[in-house]
Amino acid sequence: MTEPAARSRVLRIPAITRIEGEASLRLRIIDGTVVEAGLKIYEPPRFFEAFLRGRAHTEPPDITSRVCGICPVAYQLSACRAVEDACGAVVDGQLAALRRLLYCGEWIESQTLHMYLLHAPDFLGHPDLIAMARTHPQHVERGLRLKQTGNAVLEALGGRAIHPVNVRLGGFHRTPARSELRSLAERLRVALDDAWETVRWVAAFDFPHDECDADLLALAEPDIYAIESGVPTVLPADRTLPPRSFPLRHFSEHVTEQQVPHSSALHARLDGRRHLTGPLARYAISGHLLSPSARQAAREAGLGDPPLAVSDTGTAVRHDVCTNPYRSILVRAVEVVYAVEEALRIIGAYEPPARPYVEVPPRAGVGHGATEAPRGLLYHRYCLSDDGLITDALLVPPTAQNQGAIEEDLRVLVQNALDRGVSSDADLARLCERAVRNHDPCISCSAHFLDVDIDTGVE
Repeated sequence: MTEPAARSRVLRIPAITRIEGEASLRLRIIDGTVVEAGLKIYEPPRFFEAFLRGRAHTEPPDITSRVCGICPVAYQLSACRAVEDACGAVVDGQLAALRRLLYCGEWIESQTLHMYLLHAPDFLGHPDLIAMARTHPQHVERGLRLKQTGNAVLEALGGRAIHPVNVRLGGFHRTPARSELRSLAERLRVALDDAWETVRWVAAFDFPHDECDADLLALAEPDIYAIESGVPTVLPADRTLPPRSFPLRHFSEHVTEQQVPHSSALHARLDGRRHLTGPLARYAISGHLLSPSARQAAREAGLGDPPLAVSDTGTAVRHDVCTNPYRSILVRAVEVVYAVEEALRIIGAYEPPARPYVEVPPRAGVGHGATEAPRGLLYHRYCLSDDGLITDALLVPPTAQNQGAIEEDLRVLVQNALDRGVSSDADLARLCERAVRNHDPCISCSAHFLDVDIDTGVE
C-alpha cells in the first residue's frame, strides 16, 4: 500500500516591518508540523571587521559607531574598552562616570524608540505609530519627550545624538562644565515622571503566554546594574543549575559563530546551545542591583521581585525568571526608569576631571571589551601590533547571538498556533512579525561578515 504524500506548506514574509533593518521569514510546514523556521537577514554584509584591519588603534571608536545609528554609543564604548584593555590603560573616576552617563542617554532614547514606535502598536492593535497617534496622542507625545531627553544626553556628552563625535580613547575630547549638566538634569527630572508613566502604561498591556527556552547571557558587576562594563554571566535554561561566569578574554571560547545559508548574519551559540541576551537576561541576572525605585517599578509592572543571581551559599538555586519575550517591553520600561535615575545620580555627583582623557599609548597585545547595548551584550576584540595598528578585529553583536533563539521561538509559536486551529497565512504572519519585534533585532548590526566560496567549475 502506497503511503500518502506528505502535505508541505511554506509560509513566507518577504519583509518584516517595524524593526531596524531588513529581514524576511520563511517557515516550512509538513503535515501540520513546523520543520523549519528561518529568519533571513538579507542586508549586505558590512565588512567592518575587515576594514578595521590596518587602521590605527585610535580609530575603532569612530569607525564602529557607524555600524548602527540607534546604538552607536554601545559600539564606541565597547571599542574603547577593548583597545584600552590591549594597551593597559585604565579609565576611572569622573571619566568613567561620564561614559556611564552617555550610555544612560542611549538606553533612554533607544529603549523608548522601541517601546513606543515599534512595539506598542502590536499591543494596541495598530499597524504603526501614525495610527496609534490618532487614538493615543498623549502616549506618543510622552514617548517623543522621553526619546528627545535621551538624545539631549547624547548631544551634551557626545556632541550630537547620532554617531557622537566627542568620544575618544581614554575618555572624551572635551568634558562638560557642571553648569552644562544642570539644565540637562532639569529635563531628566521631567523624564523620570514620563518613565514612570511608561511603566504604568505598558503594565496594562495584554501579554500572550510564551517562554523562550534558552540560556540567558548578560554582563554582571558585583555592586551595580551592568551597563558599560561587566563579566559575562550565564543563567542556564535549567534553573536547577547555578549561574556561572567566565572571563571576558575567554568570550570566543564560549560564544562561537557560524555562517548559515539563509542569513548574512552569523549565528552564535553559547557552549553549543541557544542563548538569549538583552533585557530579559539582564533582569534575570542583575535585577536585584537595580535602584530601589526601579525595583518598585518592576513590581508595579508585574515582574515581581528580581531573582538573585547567586545563592548565599553558592549552591544551585531555582530562579523565578521571566522568559516571556512579550514581557520584555516591561523590562525595557523599568530600565528606562533606572537609566534616568542613574543619569541624575551621576550629574549630582559630577566634578569636572582635571583632563578630558587619559593617554592610551599603543603596544602589542589583544584587548577585549563588552557593554550592554539595549538589545544585549556586545563584544569587541582587537589585536594590535607594536605601533598600534589593528591586525585583527572581531565584533559579536546581540542580534547575531539572539537569532537562533528567535527562530526557535517562531517555530514553537507557529506550531502552537496550528495546534489551536490558526491556519491562515495572514494570521500566522501577524503572529510571527509580532514575535520578532519582541526581541527588537538590529539587523544592520548583525550583518557584519560573510565568507564567500567561489566555484569556477575548473578542477
